Amino acid sequence: MSLTALGYIGVHSAKLEDWSALATGLIGMQQVDAGGATRVFRMDDRKQRFVVTGEDGDRLAFTGWETENAATMTALAARLEAHGTPVRAATRAEADARGVADLIAFEDPAGNRIEVFHGAALADTTFTPGRPISGFRTGPLGMGHAVLHVEDVAPLLPFYRDVLGFAVSDYGLTPYPLYFFHLNGRHHSFAMVGSGRRGLHHFMVELTSLDDVGQGYDLAQLEDGRVAYTLGRHTNDHMTSFYAQTPSGFFIEYGWGGRVIDPKTWQPHETFDGPSFWGHERLHLPEEQRKRLRDMRLSAAARGVRAPLPENCAWLDAVIRRE
Repeated sequence: MSLTALGYIGVHSAKLEDWSALATGLIGMQQVDAGGATRVFRMDDRKQRFVVTGEDGDRLAFTGWETENAATMTALAARLEAHGTPVRAATRAEADARGVADLIAFEDPAGNRIEVFHGAALADTTFTPGRPISGFRTGPLGMGHAVLHVEDVAPLLPFYRDVLGFAVSDYGLTPYPLYFFHLNGRHHSFAMVGSGRRGLHHFMVELTSLDDVGQGYDLAQLEDGRVAYTLGRHTNDHMTSFYAQTPSGFFIEYGWGGRVIDPKTWQPHETFDGPSFWGHERLHLPEEQRKRLRDMRLSAAARGVRAPLPENCAWLDAVIRRE
């Protein structure tokens, strides 16, 4: 695969104080000084993972996808151009602003800005979370995942799968098409839902402790309207999470315990059991739509649908065999 992970996300919003309070006080990111109106946030040893541009609009500004080196980035640019997608090389100032060695930028068929980069810069200070958390699960798995609303899946599926090289993890076709894609061991780094709308549905960050999520859930419940989905567990990636409303109208999924797959052996498949084993009550939806999703969860429960038990630790199995 040309791409290896989701590196960063940017949103257009002028609600800077609201975003700073959410990103640091609930999510636990660290705000760093970027100058001007832009707000930049860290999640780990990298200089930045999340950017709020300060521009009006309250919408997705860009997603940044990592590639191994300059050669793979250049090869991807050539493939995009051959496919009829114009590609622009970033200026030195733009690359510096993203904290990367170099990047290219282009748009998907729906007009979403995509940046592909290599050489992410590391910060020269230790990550200090905005509230006491154990940390975020990033590293080779990337920042987390991003999910887009799209008007029509048809032109986007071949673009992301065949041109950019995203691999399908699983998909559902009713009541609307929903596709999940992986680049590494994270079950999905990207997904799109054919809702007939456009924009960012949510992005997910994964914590290294379930208690971080639970304590975040307690904090979110103190704010009227902050919780969009109650605490629950997803059927496909097994993530235990809740969803928080953001100042820009989309959600942040705050999770723990996401499934790690083997991309070499994983087989894409259609899913039928709905998005969650339990929980994830959509508090932002009208009752009729909430009931439809609730009925899917109750049906799964009545049929005894569960996540498989965790596999044994390979290292421990080897020790036992030696003993």
